Amino acid sequence: MDKFDKGIIAELRSNARASISHIAEAVSLSRSSVSERIKKMEKSGIIRGYQVLLSESQKEGVTVYFEIQHRRARCSDVIHLFKTIPEVVTCHGITGDMDLLVFVKAASMRRIHEIREFLDVEEDVTKIKTHVVMSEWIDNHN
Repeated sequence: MDKFDKGIIAELRSNARASISHIAEAVSLSRSSVSERIKKMEKSGIIRGYQVLLSESQKEGVTVYFEIQHRRARCSDVIHLFKTIPEVVTCHGITGDMDLLVFVKAASMRRIHEIREFLDVEEDVTKIKTHVVMSEWIDNHN
């Protein structure tokens, strides 16, 4: 990938629906060159697809962060709990008074409550803070 491919990708990340003309102008290439480069990047798998990302307020379901404190010596000793919950998206070890930050996407608040109750009765979990995601302002994970 050269600077032009990187520029094209940057433009597509900014707006995946940008016209070839707009991208060509932004990266100082002809429209045919930009179109050809995009096709090559799609064919090679560099560009795997395009997606619609909804703001949190427009999505179905509920997303939350659980801050978890546990009594085990290592976080790896309690990770098995979170692997059994299909709605868990990520689980990170963090610094501070809490040990883990767990990101969960569930179909309903009822399901979030069930997950919370499951964790509440675990001996190794000593404290849980739940943060419900109300809106999403920035998502750079495209």
